Amino acid sequence: MATQHPIDDAKPAKTLGPLRMIWREAKKYPVQVGIALAALLISATIFSLALPNAIRLIVDRGFTGDGDIDRWFSYLLWLVVIFGATTAVRFYFVSWVGERVVADIRTKVYDNLLRLSPGFFEGNSPKEISSRMVADTAIIEMVVGTTISVALRNVITAVLGTGALFWLAPQLAVWLVAGIPLVVAPIAIFGRKLRDISRTSQDRVADVGAMVTETLSAMKIVQGFNQERREGSRFGAAVEKTFDVARRRIIIRALMTAILMTLIMGAITLLLWRGAILVTTGELTGGTITAFVFASMVVAGSAGALTEVFGDLLRGSGAASRLRELLDAEPEIFAPARPQSLPEPPRGALAFDNVTFCYPTRPDECAIRDFTLTVEPGETVAIVGPSGAGKSTIFQLSERFYDPQHGTIKLDGVKLTEADPADIRRRMAIVPQEGILFAASARDNLRYGAWDATEDAIWGAARAANAEDFLRALPDGLETFLGEGGARLSGGQRQRLAIARALLRDAPILLLDEATSALDAESERLVQDALEKLMADRTTLVIAHRLATVRAADRIVVMEDGRIVEQGDHATLTGAGGLYARLASLQFDEAAVA
Repeated sequence: MATQHPIDDAKPAKTLGPLRMIWREAKKYPVQVGIALAALLISATIFSLALPNAIRLIVDRGFTGDGDIDRWFSYLLWLVVIFGATTAVRFYFVSWVGERVVADIRTKVYDNLLRLSPGFFEGNSPKEISSRMVADTAIIEMVVGTTISVALRNVITAVLGTGALFWLAPQLAVWLVAGIPLVVAPIAIFGRKLRDISRTSQDRVADVGAMVTETLSAMKIVQGFNQERREGSRFGAAVEKTFDVARRRIIIRALMTAILMTLIMGAITLLLWRGAILVTTGELTGGTITAFVFASMVVAGSAGALTEVFGDLLRGSGAASRLRELLDAEPEIFAPARPQSLPEPPRGALAFDNVTFCYPTRPDECAIRDFTLTVEPGETVAIVGPSGAGKSTIFQLSERFYDPQHGTIKLDGVKLTEADPADIRRRMAIVPQEGILFAASARDNLRYGAWDATEDAIWGAARAANAEDFLRALPDGLETFLGEGGARLSGGQRQRLAIARALLRDAPILLLDEATSALDAESERLVQDALEKLMADRTTLVIAHRLATVRAADRIVVMEDGRIVEQGDHATLTGAGGLYARLASLQFDEAAVA
């Protein structure tokens, strides 16, 4: 079985290359991108070429008294109006593309996460992944909607502005171009440091988000153990780490900006000094030097803005590389190229043959070893044993959430590794130890495993699980929103709803993992009676610590340290005096055992 490396191990991006992912998504909307680029080109051309020329004409022809000053100011005013209109068009379509690209990336990342096997989330915290999807997509939204547009605008403006400078006064422009290496060198030096620290800054922000999610989701435990102050201190320490990294990033950007602006403005000052001398000698007109000053400021402003946005582009590159890791992650469990079909109709036979399995995060500690078990169609097998014996691992392997390192598992005679995992899971319904519900309506939670279930089928499953009464008593019936994790229900109600959901799936194999653990005595009896009737036509595997719930099983399998140590019915195992008998003696009095 392949090992999936934690996403935090990924190295930071060394270039702006990861931004290609953003461009690939943006290319899906050529009309919007084309309009945005056209508007960007028009506005940049007006700003860097047309406006300096208009200023030159106003000074040389309008201020002399011989020209039509109204004409040239009207010309300038029209340029300003067109510049404003194209800027608005650019802003709208660039922002639209930014929002659309972010939405598409979020969807793609989420869809890929749904494909990944549980082993991936053992080594990568779901809370950290969730924080990453929020923080990194927000950075990409800023990059696409603002930074890239600003960068392109300033590149075009700088290039066209430089052309205007050569057109106006080539003897001055040559000196300006000669100073470009002095500007590029600091970008290269500081940019490398800024790129690495930007990645670290994003990691610290993600850590803070993950900590908030973890603490708030366990608020009852935090307050119940009076740990508010400690959690506040822990959060404060994490925030300070984030601030320290951000401060170092700000210092680097500030130094880079100071050096670049000093170099740029110093160069312009020297050029203007030289230009003033040329005006006094008559080699340049007043309008030309005025336009040259304006164009120089345009070029300088564009260069300065590029130094600002370069850091944002590096942050966007880091964010894109982090999301790319999630997009590129491949599931360990997948369907073979030509999956073998499971036989129809389903029988519900499940067989383990010398299976050994270790979880990816604990490769040196196997959960089960040399495990062999055959469950016949329609048989009810209870799996008992102390905590950590490997009972729940049997369910994980049955649904092919993991593949064993050794041995084979077969469903109706077909090896699980040769079948499509989706086909395997369609034949199973599980009730986990804790009733896991979604922030949705009661109806949607009930029909989660059988989305097309009829109204009668939904209520039938609810009735069988002893959930009908409290469901009908909800404010809006089945349309009642249950809150995050079913927070509006009690623990017993959540568990009965989870049982009803599994029953509604009507699968040939039923997996019950401590299915009645959260029920009171009366509800447990009613649900147990309903389960016994339903289990008559299904293969059922039951995990239970409370042995009273498994005494009627066809067979009881006793596990310890990942191995089967005993098998038999309740009476046989109780009389054998082994592990089961010791466990039973802790739970039953002498009369109950007899």
